[in-house]
Amino acid sequence: MLMRTDPFREIDRLTEQFFGTSSRPAVMHMDAYRDGDHFYAAFDLPGVDPDSIDCTVQRNVLTVRAERRRPAGDTVELVAAERPMGVFSRQLFLGDTLDTDKLEAGYDNGVLTLRIPVAERAKPRRVTISAAGNGPRQIKG
Repeated sequence: MLMRTDPFREIDRLTEQFFGTSSRPAVMHMDAYRDGDHFYAAFDLPGVDPDSIDCTVQRNVLTVRAERRRPAGDTVELVAAERPMGVFSRQLFLGDTLDTDKLEAGYDNGVLTLRIPVAERAKPRRVTISAAGNGPRQIKG
């Protein structure tokens, strides 16, 4: 059996009241980056059942929600509870330059990765310029 003594438990309890607890996490850790014509967002969700993950986009607001549960049952005896449990949620405000209709999501090794292509209208394009007397010309833009 695991025994734990903590002489500072009362201080910890007061700190948790003001700043939150590990059982009620405030954030879902994330990396976001652009690689070529795609935008990526990777969320750390270790130990989360993929069926509990909900990802929605509404008016360019991306919401990711997931839940991590403790093992439950008549024979389960909780000895230590230090990992954050409960509902995790995060919202991202996406620019109009992303094509959210083509968003792809994958969950591998505890990481939810979203892949969103950059919209065609946001990609660099050539512009035709007409000069008086010379006719139309193209320049790289």
